[in-house]
Amino acid sequence: MPRPRAVAPVPRAGLPLYLATAFCARLAEEGMAVAVALLALQRAGDAAQGAFVLTAWMAPHVVAAPLMGALATRMRRPRLCYLGALSGFTAAVLTLSLLIGRAPAPVTFAVAVAGGACGPVVSGGLSSLIAVLVPAGPRRDRAYALDAAVYNAASVAGPAVVGVTAAVASPGAAMLLLGTVAAGAVAAATGLPYGSARQRTDARPATTLRADLAAGLAAVWRVRELRAITAGTCLAFLGIGGLTTTAVLLAAHRGHPGAGGALMTAFAVGALGGSLAIARWQPPVSDQRLATLSLCGTGVALAAAAPVPSPAVCGALFVLAGACDGPLLTATFRIRAAYAPSRARAQIFTLGAGLKITAAACGAAAVGAGATLPPPLLLLAIAAVQLGGALLHTLVRRSEGPGDAHAGTAGADPAKGAVSGPAPAERP
Repeated sequence: MPRPRAVAPVPRAGLPLYLATAFCARLAEEGMAVAVALLALQRAGDAAQGAFVLTAWMAPHVVAAPLMGALATRMRRPRLCYLGALSGFTAAVLTLSLLIGRAPAPVTFAVAVAGGACGPVVSGGLSSLIAVLVPAGPRRDRAYALDAAVYNAASVAGPAVVGVTAAVASPGAAMLLLGTVAAGAVAAATGLPYGSARQRTDARPATTLRADLAAGLAAVWRVRELRAITAGTCLAFLGIGGLTTTAVLLAAHRGHPGAGGALMTAFAVGALGGSLAIARWQPPVSDQRLATLSLCGTGVALAAAAPVPSPAVCGALFVLAGACDGPLLTATFRIRAAYAPSRARAQIFTLGAGLKITAAACGAAAVGAGATLPPPLLLLAIAAVQLGGALLHTLVRRSEGPGDAHAGTAGADPAKGAVSGPAPAERP
């Protein structure tokens, strides 16, 4: 009988260093939209170029996501994949700070596409490392909650840092600062223990890149829990993608121009509080139920804010909506980790993030096309989409589909939605 293979212990500093890496990378990503818009407006006198640059930045996410995830799994040294993607992301941010409003538009768009192709590692791929850094169980559940909190903290800090820097110095300086912060993420990521990620797959037969890509996509479709959370969150993000524009229109409609940013800050602060609360107090419900309740709570709070004329009450309801939205990210991370086959885990994280970003881009475009409608009606539509996401998530979970009998990895407890033990490839 073969002796169990020893697994190298993970350094205790692994999770804090990971959280620092994720915060820096995501702060740069979250600040990009504001910085690009301000820089295009200053240099070109037209924010339209900024919108086109952002479109080029987001467009490759859904195509690059499965490829980046598959490469992270296949490479003998996954460190090279993660560091390469983070370095490409950083280089694109720094280069765009010099090109926007100065270089020919095709050149600028090409750099944005290249940087956007690295984005899935920042938005989702990094989270797949938690399964390497933290053993399965309550500690890993808490780690995913902290990861979600870091994500929400970056969504608060990114636009704020850009706004303050642009006001004090210039939009160009704000973009350079984002590039510097992203470079800090690269420096921090060099110390992460990637080596153990390969130990789970060395014993498996060699496969082609095409087979790995197909395996990741098939897992999202065939595993019911993954299919449900992907469908529900993508539909929800179709609404969330248009929330910023809707908040700006709503504030102006009620005679408070400029207050739209405050509403989105309130939403982000609420999301941070919600994710921190989940990290501190684990609710006595499964992650699947938590996802459904989060979507419902966000929808109800936004619907309640639509007819409210008071800025203070509306802001409080946006905080409540964010507090409900925060736990959704935690639940999403945990479900992906629990039900993803270990070899396809990185790909499923990047693919899920890429699909959500694409849905958000479509939602932003839809709100832009319907900007002449009354803003309260737009907000009600976004609220309805959140409730639709909750319904879709529930219906897909209860439906039967191909491969559902083999859903999840060994060790995934369908009742709890968490990993109760190691997956087959993680066993000695």
